[in-house]
Amino acid sequence: MTDVAHKYVRCQEVGSRVARLFAKRSEVARSQFNQRLADAAGRIGGTGAPAPGNPAWTTALDPWAGYRYAVDVAERSVLFWDTLRQRGNAFVDRAREGLQPVLHFGHELVVDGRKLPRPVNYALVRLLPPDGVVIDVSKRPYVIIDPRAGHGPGIGGFKDDSQAGVALKAGHPVYFIIFFRDPEPGQTLLDVCAAEEQFIRKVCELHPDSPKPAIIGNCQGGWAAMMLASSDPDHTGPLVINGAPMSYWSGAWSEGEGDNPMRYSGGMLGGTWLASLTADLGNGKFDGAHLVQNFENLNPANSLWDKYYHLFDNIDTEPPRFLDFERWWGGYYLMNREEIEWITRNLFVGNKLWSGEVRGLDGAAFDLRQIKSPIILFASLGDNITPPQQAFNWVADIYGSTEEIKARGQVIVGLVHQSIGHLGIFVSGKVAKKEHREIASVLEAIEAFPPGLYGMHIAEHTGEDGKTEYDVSFQEYWLEDIAARLNRFERIDEQPFEAVNRVSELNQRAYELFLQPWVRAVSNDATANLQRQFHPLRAQRWMFSDMNPWLSWLGPTAEAVRAKRHAQAHEDTSLREFEHYGSAMISASLDFYRAMRDAMTEGAFFSLYGNLFSADQSEQAQAKTAEAAGDRRDLPFVRDALASINEGGYTEALARAACLLARHGEPLPLARLNLRHELAKDYAAYLPQLPGDQWRRVRGEQEIIVHYEPDQALATLPNLLRDRKDREKLLELAEKLLADRRVQATEPTPTQLSMLDSIRACLPLERATAPRSAASVHHVSEAPPSRLAPGLKEAS
Repeated sequence: MTDVAHKYVRCQEVGSRVARLFAKRSEVARSQFNQRLADAAGRIGGTGAPAPGNPAWTTALDPWAGYRYAVDVAERSVLFWDTLRQRGNAFVDRAREGLQPVLHFGHELVVDGRKLPRPVNYALVRLLPPDGVVIDVSKRPYVIIDPRAGHGPGIGGFKDDSQAGVALKAGHPVYFIIFFRDPEPGQTLLDVCAAEEQFIRKVCELHPDSPKPAIIGNCQGGWAAMMLASSDPDHTGPLVINGAPMSYWSGAWSEGEGDNPMRYSGGMLGGTWLASLTADLGNGKFDGAHLVQNFENLNPANSLWDKYYHLFDNIDTEPPRFLDFERWWGGYYLMNREEIEWITRNLFVGNKLWSGEVRGLDGAAFDLRQIKSPIILFASLGDNITPPQQAFNWVADIYGSTEEIKARGQVIVGLVHQSIGHLGIFVSGKVAKKEHREIASVLEAIEAFPPGLYGMHIAEHTGEDGKTEYDVSFQEYWLEDIAARLNRFERIDEQPFEAVNRVSELNQRAYELFLQPWVRAVSNDATANLQRQFHPLRAQRWMFSDMNPWLSWLGPTAEAVRAKRHAQAHEDTSLREFEHYGSAMISASLDFYRAMRDAMTEGAFFSLYGNLFSADQSEQAQAKTAEAAGDRRDLPFVRDALASINEGGYTEALARAACLLARHGEPLPLARLNLRHELAKDYAAYLPQLPGDQWRRVRGEQEIIVHYEPDQALATLPNLLRDRKDREKLLELAEKLLADRRVQATEPTPTQLSMLDSIRACLPLERATAPRSAASVHHVSEAPPSRLAPGLKEAS
């Protein structure tokens, strides 16, 4: 009886919380709608009544102005519909040619995945640099993986100001992983991952003297890059993951106005069975147009009105940009049934990638903790498809603590844009010229970071020449603080998704048992092709093209309008203000509909799934919270690190000294990172010759020791330098660093100066007090010993 009463109380709590949340969403939606209408009305002079002296109303009463406006509207209408006709023609032509990549740059095929032992419809191509750009083959190569989420490949390089364009301008070899419209028979996502491993190894073979290739993953390509790096960590360099939904259950519940509606779609559709049904109706192939339509449904104001009115309003200048984007947006690719089912079961609904439940072709699990290279996570607060919680929460899921990140030698850098939408992360020229360019500029420095979790900050200012310049800095954070900041409700909103997963499994089995045999029996290539051709997104394009004989007049008419159209036809913009007002009303109404729809969807989701298995989940959550609240010294990685406080040699001693002298709690500017890189090259003879990932592991373990036992870390430092030669080597490095002008230019803190004296005191050596010879000082004047502190840190 007590259990029943507890569940009843729990249901009441869920219901009241959902009701309050829906009321908040509704009020915010109404407020925003009213504000937008008021702003639009204010631009034409108020309430709508004619006002003396108001230019808009004065012009509206002028019959000649009305005539000129009517002519302008007629001309713009002809040009608008002709632009859509051109879009339809381009769609038909590209479909006949097999939908080629939309890459702006010339490219050549390197590896064709269709010819591999396990063929896939993927290929590796090398981008050819534009005129005037010289590629340095010794520089780090870049490999870009675009999302296969309905659209075709190439969006990461479909214009000069893009991810590919930024890397090419910097002189890097750039490779692109493309895919073709039709999947190979029987290919799976695991086959694709295996093929991508071969692509990366081929890039390494082509650039044996270069650093390991940087992997750029966009959206779905992001988790594909993570799978690739975890299964083959020895061939991948830094990872840049842009807008990738790694933790699909996460979101910003109760923090915004229906921010993340897409994460509820799996639950509201009953799980994965609908994807299987759609693939079966396609005779074993899933039509990517369904995914694109889901994206368009997220923002009906833009999909149904805003982008078209923007074209109509700017018809003299906008068509080239519109058609260029539609060339990518209007290309729909296919997946095998096995591929879409793997994605929905393991990622969208199952959320299994980070948990290690997903296994590769060899049977080994994809363990993201095996990734050896630094990871940069780029997300945006304005992204309603992949919010920052989905991009970052997997870090908290697979790494139990900050200490584990350090002990494993991992470097994770987060960069958050404040407003850009999901597509803008990959498409926006402004983002490419700012965020992506600065990311590319710091990859070398990030590889030398001590292990940990960092935030990347880009400050913008105007240089002396009037051009925009950027200053990059980094701030170290604790994983626990970031997780709490992103999830202020401690992720209790993710609990219902476990119920979604169970319901999905039940519905999937029911579909496979009762319905799937009948669907497969009536499906064939003819019916599948017919439904693909008449999909609304395809039909609206080919029906409005030259295939339609009723539009034969449109092209010649548009040419005549272009020949006669002149600037005077649309100079008078007073009546345009009324047009803009009407457009704003339509757009605001569609946004209001979206806000209310998303609020109702969210309310229905939590009302339904929030009560399923709620008691068990609540108890499990409480147990996890209690476990996390324990003494952090009891964490396995902390215990192991502290137990090895007396173990090690010169490598561990150098890392510990660097940790003892490190500056804590202040931003790390890019200039200091570059100095560290320079010093590491100049004094390489004094540094351990270890691969970067191994050095980061040593550094991370020593940082844990210094953090929890600073006094013991200093007292036991001599135990790591029992060999006199090692002490001499360390002190000689100290002498050379303190005499370096670059080190002298950095200002040590009092804490660093005091720690430096303590290190000297605990490492007695006669040679340390002997006069320094001229040969031991690098062509610079004498400097006080206190100048060592930052230098030793930078060199380490």
